[in-house]
Amino acid sequence: MTKFNYSKRVPADGTDAVGAILKAAADPKIISFAGGLPAPELFPVKEMQAAVDQVFTKEGQEAMQYGAAKGVTALRELILEHVKEKEGVTGQLDNVMVTTGSEQVLDLVGKAFVDPGDTVLVEQPTYLCALDVFKSYGAKFVGVDMDEQGMKMDSLEEALQAHPETKLVYTVPNFQNPTGRTMAVERRQKLAELAEKYDVYVLEDNPYGEIRFAGHHVPAVKSFDKSGHVFYMSTFSKTLAPGFRLGWVVADQDVVNKLTVLKQSADLHTDNLAQYAVVEFLKHNDLDAHVKEISALYGKRKQLMADGIKQYFPAGVKYTDPEGGMFLWVEVPGVDDTVELFKECLNHNVAFVPGDPFFAGQPQPGAFRLNYSNAQEDQIKVGMKQLGEALQEAVNK
Repeated sequence: MTKFNYSKRVPADGTDAVGAILKAAADPKIISFAGGLPAPELFPVKEMQAAVDQVFTKEGQEAMQYGAAKGVTALRELILEHVKEKEGVTGQLDNVMVTTGSEQVLDLVGKAFVDPGDTVLVEQPTYLCALDVFKSYGAKFVGVDMDEQGMKMDSLEEALQAHPETKLVYTVPNFQNPTGRTMAVERRQKLAELAEKYDVYVLEDNPYGEIRFAGHHVPAVKSFDKSGHVFYMSTFSKTLAPGFRLGWVVADQDVVNKLTVLKQSADLHTDNLAQYAVVEFLKHNDLDAHVKEISALYGKRKQLMADGIKQYFPAGVKYTDPEGGMFLWVEVPGVDDTVELFKECLNHNVAFVPGDPFFAGQPQPGAFRLNYSNAQEDQIKVGMKQLGEALQEAVNK
């Protein structure tokens, strides 16, 4: 049997812990709070079908032809209007590029800025796929402490002083994955100031920001950026459909130009039909009304999950109370092995994602992520009872 000599970027066999967890959680008997999927019943299928039909009628040849690497101009214009209205982020057409999902932004920024041995500062915990991407380019990670107001700026500045070689700071400031926490506005302003002071880049990842069901909107970190050190990224995956794989990045023109060159060597351009279809959809449909519907449903499901924690979980359990997004974070004192806890919960036909893969450094024992967006209300009620029983058993061992 041939032994293949893979590059150092390829993970070793047996390191895909999350894949194994999600595979186990996919058993039909299991009520899974493990995935990070939107609610499919809210996908605007009929409206999008009509939009696609209109594209084929009016622009079929253009949609089926090769396109520009930066994306369809009409969509980029709509994105600029959107981020200005929603986030206070201003720019010109050359400041925005459409990508194949926001995941591609992570990859392109990693490829453009992270050399082997470069330091990347991340929230502790943080989005696990971002860790995987930056790790593939040889990044060294330093975790920055969080509290309920997001990344702590005093801890961030200490890390910047201790690691002057830092190249990038990665943050998910709105309804963070995995914790559901939101960064306070004062910290956002300070983050932009620290980026300029220490000449370090900030990658602001905002896939969930519009899915708000409580509290008040907080402007983007990028809106406070006066020096071009902040790169803003987002996606249509949580507000329209993840299957379209449409994301975007707004950054300094020189950065966008460099990312465009790298994108051309990856996929030439993002799917033209999906881009044209979203433009047509936005012409004839109220995206804000659609997002309000999503937010209302997720808010209801989050509250059911929080109620289940209060009713069934052991005393002393801590959990976050997000004002939007798709996740909340649970910390169970007295549990040393969260992966073993996951296996015990599978025996009770319920699943979560253990917290370990979300940590760049030493993981926090007894911590895990729950997703409420992709579970029906009756599943949440039953699943939280089963999860509570499993946790009670684990704590009482």
